[in-house]
Amino acid sequence: MSKLDHSRDINVTIKWCLASTLSRVRNNFLALCASNYYDGCIFHRNIKGFMIQTGDPTGQGKGGQSIWGKPFSDEVRSTLKFNARGVVAMANSGPDTNKSQFFITYSKQPHLDGKYTILGKVIDGADSTLDAMEKVPVTNKNRPLTEIKLTHVQLKRPSFTLY
Repeated sequence: MSKLDHSRDINVTIKWCLASTLSRVRNNFLALCASNYYDGCIFHRNIKGFMIQTGDPTGQGKGGQSIWGKPFSDEVRSTLKFNARGVVAMANSGPDTNKSQFFITYSKQPHLDGKYTILGKVIDGADSTLDAMEKVPVTNKNRPLTEIKLTHVQLKRPSFTLY
């Protein structure tokens, strides 16, 4: 059985790829990061070969709020694609329902192109960290059996780090 080593920090550095025109998504995500909103969030959904999701402080996958207290519009760009492992995007429950949740892909997911707003791409930790997360056993509802927790988001320019 695989499990994460909780005795050390696990870092993931993400290259920010939102243009300045993507103001609502950028402002929401950066404000939530800066306010420590994501600190302590668990990754509540983990689907091998697909993605891992977090951003709901309740840990159930049904919660979370934007900085405006309500959902906001998608900001999908045709030039940004789910064409690699480690793409980071806003999670939602349908068009224009973004709040606080986001996910990281484990592989190319072209069927998601044009449906979710891409935030960036993992540029450090894509191999070891995502590999370890992907190997964590899950329930029949894709909830990790071993808790995977986002302890803090450290903002950097032009990247930020999750660990």
